[in-house]
Amino acid sequence: MSFIDFNTLNSLSPREFRNTRPYAWMNPQGFLTEQGFTTLRDALPDISLFQSTFGQTRHHGQKNHDRFSLEYQPDLDIDPVWHAFMAELNGPEYTRWLKKCFGAWNLKLSAHWHYTPNGCSVSPHCDSRKKLGSHIFYFNTEQDWQEAWGGETIVLDDHGEFTDRSAPEFSDFYAETAATTLGNRSLLFKRTNHAWHGVKAVQCPEGAFRKVFIVVVERVKPIKILRKSLAARLQNFRQSDSQAENPPVSKA
Repeated sequence: MSFIDFNTLNSLSPREFRNTRPYAWMNPQGFLTEQGFTTLRDALPDISLFQSTFGQTRHHGQKNHDRFSLEYQPDLDIDPVWHAFMAELNGPEYTRWLKKCFGAWNLKLSAHWHYTPNGCSVSPHCDSRKKLGSHIFYFNTEQDWQEAWGGETIVLDDHGEFTDRSAPEFSDFYAETAATTLGNRSLLFKRTNHAWHGVKAVQCPEGAFRKVFIVVVERVKPIKILRKSLAARLQNFRQSDSQAENPPVSKA
């Protein structure tokens, strides 16, 4: 089964993405196949696996991002369909498309889930400078969420005025655009010093959660690739040398 709808992927123009203002972003419908979306949604990790990030102090005076978080790891004890999805995300078609979108040819991906309960928000911020961007997959539908409860990622326009190391409020921005999040929707955006975004406080019943899976895109510097390659070669050399010095003893 394919999770990504490659017809949709191929219809999304990296050039149009890069030319979007106030910064590069897109909010496509149907990036995943309907079967893929439903399968992943039905297999979302249980909240018992998550860690609470409530009350953690943020830099630059920004308000807390209170939520439950789970980092993806290849050995994480979750439904195998999520490991299959990550394998597809690391496959040639998706990574090639990301490279065109971000104009960078050495990438690495990481990922995590966020579940956000009632009353919690994501204050306006720009992501870490080590990131190229993020691809947020939304997993709420009309079956478990209502638009009136909020949860939309807000794309914010500061007209290039704020430093990314500051703490503006939503009301300080010149314009805001709410991404569509219900159903098979996702949001891709490029990180810049003015790529401000956030989520206003959700107003949902107790026990309901805003659920997202976020793919983080980072640039890999060529020197790091070279170092990793050299380290692997050195390890293989040492193993070969050790085997040569200590050949296996055959039994008579």
